[in-house]
Amino acid sequence: MKPYHYRFEKVLTFREQEKTETEVEFKGAVEAFETVATKLYDLLKKKEDILMEQQVKMTAGFSVNEIHHYARFITSLEKRTAEVQQQVMQARSKMNWYENKLLEKTLEVRKFEKMREKDHENHRAEMEQLEAIELDELSTLKFRGRENG
Repeated sequence: MKPYHYRFEKVLTFREQEKTETEVEFKGAVEAFETVATKLYDLLKKKEDILMEQQVKMTAGFSVNEIHHYARFITSLEKRTAEVQQQVMQARSKMNWYENKLLEKTLEVRKFEKMREKDHENHRAEMEQLEAIELDELSTLKFRGRENG
């Protein structure tokens, strides 16, 4: 009986490597997204805290200089927030792109694995058929040997 060998084994191995590389890239994209999203959250939280602080000071009363200072600081936070929101959108887009690419690679690997399973099953069935034929021939030879002997 000949041992089983999948004819697309090298292709499957190559596709699995591609999938693994894509998984690493996807994880990196997720981490980058999380980092930028955290930065955005921190900026928004800081702005919220500053606005609350400004409201408290408004009730207590504070100078025009302080009002201008808070206004400039809030404007600067808003600009920075807008920049970081763009970065978040880019990071999300990149993460989604890698997610789709990973899905494609996973499907390709599954197709080749399914083909290997079917091919292996066909090989096994063929080997069983050959074994049955050999057993039939041995039985026939043994039977003829008894008849002649």
